[in-house]
Amino acid sequence: MTAMAALRPVDLARAVGVSAQQIRNYEDAGVLPLVPRSDSGYRQFSERHLRALRTFRALVPGYGVVAARSIMRTVHDGDVAGALALVDAVHAELHDHRRQLHETAEALEAVASGPAPTASPRGLRVGDVARRLGVRPSALRTWEAAGLLAPAREPGTSYRTYTADDVRDAQLVNLLRQSRYGLEQVRLVLGELRRTGSTEALRAVLAQRREQLTARTLAMLDGAGRLHAYLTTEPAG
Repeated sequence: MTAMAALRPVDLARAVGVSAQQIRNYEDAGVLPLVPRSDSGYRQFSERHLRALRTFRALVPGYGVVAARSIMRTVHDGDVAGALALVDAVHAELHDHRRQLHETAEALEAVASGPAPTASPRGLRVGDVARRLGVRPSALRTWEAAGLLAPAREPGTSYRTYTADDVRDAQLVNLLRQSRYGLEQVRLVLGELRRTGSTEALRAVLAQRREQLTARTLAMLDGAGRLHAYLTTEPAG
């Protein structure tokens, strides 16, 4: 039987739409199994290397570049159990994100639709609000600079004074930022709440996050399926 001709870096690069240099980078990172060399020193890639490359790139959308690289490197080190533990860790992280989203949604709805927190008649100072929220005063100043909060200034001293509505807004900002929402998303939620008292924008933001998690789960399923095929078709070493 005639031996299959060795593949060149450019052959792998063309197969997945990257540069030949990127293939060498993948080799150095352990994404690909050990690459034999010809007597003249040229790399001799095979179909196995192409399958490894495609497996890695299938893992990236769901698991991320760092985790996907670690998974493939661990496989090629001969530690399949260790690679699967890395897979499990990313799934556990995603599960935790879902739990946090559920808890955040309940907390946000309670804050947004409930009565504003009680504040003193003269308003609260920045340090008082920071202690209530468990954040640094600098966080409140950062949110103010971003246009998310607008506390009044005390005449004569120019100290910031937070009303009950300001404290409510600060709680919402804190909860959304803890859940990794961007400043523009936070601004959208607060803007609608202030204008109309509606929480529709809030629900839309949460729904968008759920869709993102669902899309990532589907990508992880695809990547895990490709990894399973690679592990059961090729030797681990």
